[in-house]
Formats: sequence, C-alpha cells, structure tokens
Amino acid sequence: MKIAILTPTFSYYSGIDRVVELQAQDYSRKGNQVTVFALESSLKPKGYKLEILGMPKNLFLQRLYRLFFFLDAYKIKNNAEKLKDYDIVISHFYPMNWIASYARKKYNVKYIYYNHGIGFSSLFGSIFEKIYMKLFGLFNKMSLKNADSAVSISKFMKSELKRETGMDSRVVYDKIDKARFRKGLDGSKIRKQLNIGSNKNLLLFVGRISPHKNVHTLLEIFDLVLEKLPNSKLLIIGKPTFHGYYKKLRTLANKNVIFKEFVDDKELPYYYAACDLYVTASLWEGFNLPAAEAQACGKKVVAFDVCSHPEVVMNGVLIKKDDNQAFAEAIIKLLK
Repeated sequence: MKIAILTPTFSYYSGIDRVVELQAQDYSRKGNQVTVFALESSLKPKGYKLEILGMPKNLFLQRLYRLFFFLDAYKIKNNAEKLKDYDIVISHFYPMNWIASYARKKYNVKYIYYNHGIGFSSLFGSIFEKIYMKLFGLFNKMSLKNADSAVSISKFMKSELKRETGMDSRVVYDKIDKARFRKGLDGSKIRKQLNIGSNKNLLLFVGRISPHKNVHTLLEIFDLVLEKLPNSKLLIIGKPTFHGYYKKLRTLANKNVIFKEFVDDKELPYYYAACDLYVTASLWEGFNLPAAEAQACGKKVVAFDVCSHPEVVMNGVLIKKDDNQAFAEAIIKLLK
C-alpha cells in the first residue's frame, strides 16, 4: 500500500513526531511505500520518503500561518493532488488535516485522523494565547468533518474527541522505542557533563516549555523539595514554544534549576538514566511520552492525577491536582 503520514513539524522536539517516525518505519518495514509530509523537518527519513512543504521561519508568523492554514488554498490543493494515488492518508495534527480532508473530498483517499489532542485553552496565560487555542480547537474540529475514522492515543483522548466532535475512535497507545529506552543504561557521562555528582539528587522534566505543561508550578514544588533535600537539582529539557512564558520561568528558577533547550535525541535515553526521578506538573497530556520513556528506563514518575496520567504512570505516584505540598512530599519520600 501507499501510505502518506502528515505532521506539521517533523522534529525530535515533538513527541507527536517521534510517534510519526516510529509509525513510518513500522509501515515501511512491512513493505508499504511510505511518505511523510511536513511543513518543516529536522529529521532524516530512514526507509521512507519525506516531503517538506515549507512555512515561515519567524515563530510568531509560523504560529499564525498554522492557525489560518486553510486560507492557503494553493498549498492545500497542490499537496492534496500528490495524495490522489495513495491508499491511506494519516493526519497526526492540525493544520495537516486540511490537506487530508481535501484529498478525501476530491480523490476519495481514505483519511484517518490520529488524535493527539489540543491543550485546554484555560491553561494558557494571556488573552491572546487563550483565543489562539480556542480558534485552534475550532478549526481542528472543522477539518475533521469527512474523516473516515480516528485513532486516539489514550482513553482520555477518546472521550475528549467524542465530547468535542461526536466522533468515535479506537485507542492505540504511543509506542516506546524499547531498543533505545530501556533499563541498565549508564547516565554517569551526562551527570559529569552537568557537573552533578553521584551524591546529588537529580530530578528531570522533558517537554515543550508551554503554559499547559505547568512548569512554573514544578519550580514551586522544587523549592519545597529543596527545604528538606538541599542537595538536589532539577533539569528541565525542552524547546520554548511560548518565549514570554520561558522568560518568566528563568526569572522564577533558583540556582539549582538547569535549563537545556536542546538535547541530541540519541543522548535522551541517557538523560533518563542519569536522573533519580522523573517529575511533571503538567495539567494536560494526551499521552505523555516522556513519562512513558522514563519508566521504560526504570525511573519512577511523580505527576498530577489528570488526563491520561492514570493510563500512563504505572511506576510512580499520582498526586491530587494542585496539591503542591503532597507532590513535594512524594518526591522527598521517593528520593530518600
């Protein structure tokens, strides 16, 4: 079969794109002709093709372009035409759904929507961000009207899709590359690079630096941890997607917090190996791939009991939402 997989940013920064990469490799190994279509990409295809459609380089313009992508009728029509000979088109995230939707309407290509979800607009800070996320959700809903079927990455996302659109979906949990993320890896090299001795506690968070990830609360929780365990460090790995929010975090962070905007994906498993505990205060997750990867590396996870976390966190502790004290106490107990 000829299979097209659509994603906006084919990059290691995105958990969605890591899922796309594994999916493309899996379909290709099974003898299918696979092409990934993306607006931009930093990943190199292995065993499948890649088509980059292009978009503005400026982050603000990029965000606007993606939101109002349906206005770029030429690009939608032109790339939908490329899909007319494909058997299946799988769209992983807005705004790529518009291309899949047009291909379904014009060329009767089977359109499967892969539901990773969209963060609650209420979790974002400024009025602009809230409006942006509301419009994002609205336009996403419009782009799904003629999808043949849908796949949700968790039971939580299945219920959200049903509530928002009335669409049914089947649940397929995100796959972990267990050849890479596994127990027994040596994280000592990473600790040495970070100048963190074996006598220090290392907490790790991996994810986009976005308000719904609630990193500011994680910093507050870490302050509570330091009162009892001053010999601790918090490493935050992630690309800032809201730069105003990122600047705020840098201001709030104490001297024991380390920010890394970029980590080579080949080294990421060793960062999990280097940490003593994986922590996330995120208030919205469709799945939470880093939490799953950390567990695959044998690390316990502390997270709020929200969204998909009851499905994903099997080795760790779930804390009642907004109970920062209980969150800190759980970290302290596990570290001790």
